[in-house]
Amino acid sequence: MALNEKPTSFDIAALAGVSQPTVSRALRGDPTVSAATRLRIEAIARQLNYKVDKNASNLRRGSTNTIALLFFEDPTPDDSLINPFFLAMLGSITRTCASRGYDLLISFQHLSNDWHVDYEDSRKADGIILLGYGDYEEYRARLDQLAAQNTHFVRWGSVRPNQAADATVGCDNVRGGRDAGDHLIAQGCRRIAFLGEASSHYPEFEDRYRGLAEAMRDAGLAVDPALQVDAITTEASGHDAAVALMARGSAFDAIFAASDLIAIGAMRALAEAGLRVPEDVKIIGFDDLPAATLAHPPLTTVAQDYRRAGEFLVDTLLARIRGETTETAILPPRLVVRASSGIRIHGD
Repeated sequence: MALNEKPTSFDIAALAGVSQPTVSRALRGDPTVSAATRLRIEAIARQLNYKVDKNASNLRRGSTNTIALLFFEDPTPDDSLINPFFLAMLGSITRTCASRGYDLLISFQHLSNDWHVDYEDSRKADGIILLGYGDYEEYRARLDQLAAQNTHFVRWGSVRPNQAADATVGCDNVRGGRDAGDHLIAQGCRRIAFLGEASSHYPEFEDRYRGLAEAMRDAGLAVDPALQVDAITTEASGHDAAVALMARGSAFDAIFAASDLIAIGAMRALAEAGLRVPEDVKIIGFDDLPAATLAHPPLTTVAQDYRRAGEFLVDTLLARIRGETTETAILPPRLVVRASSGIRIHGD
């Protein structure tokens, strides 16, 4: 090799005593190459100051080495229209993509757009991560089409029957609902309201309500339908739902809100009505957003592990891109107890 010539994979192959395809596989981390051979090849590459041409490599492999992350619009009090929980998950997804050698393409999608049509086939990305969906009944038809197109995708959400379950990463929402119910019951609560639309249109909320109902029934408590009020994930909706709950005239001593934002809105409505949290009404949210610690009093909540969620989403998608069989990942929630569900802590 001449001094001014750029080293090639063939030069590395000659020095390492292997074939050029073996060099290519080793430098992209292919597990079919033994660790000893890979380390020898990587050492020679460093000595020659060899740089992999990612574009050429991707063209040969028919891949973009890019993952697309599609956010879907959610009603929010600002102009972002992105659920704050998904923003918390973004950092984990970005870090995991980088550590796996993939670029991340982020796109915001209106639910009315035809985002499900040939996204992967356009060669923008090797696969898609889906975050958010609005009304699940409208969303699932598009998931079915993605699956029919053999698109590599994974979504965050509730695991439902007759759905591409192996393309789902989600929280154990039923377990989270049970944990919230068990905690409130242990605090002496007997009339627990639920704020959140508990229907097939919002399956994660439905599962959280189901977990609460199971905890109440196991404790010998009645589940009163009058104490369930529909709400979506905004403070305004939580406020309105709490106002509607109080207007029904049914006694309640606790609220389990389907999200932190709903809970924070409900706390404002309770304060306006002269009710104290937690002395008159105990309250629990879901998600553990940063805003939960800033609420007054600080909000007890069911935390979802957004760090592990991001890792599972990326790794599940990459496995599907490689043609591997994947399983549904259901992550355990964690109850974070703060002052809103019990005796006030000094300083809260």
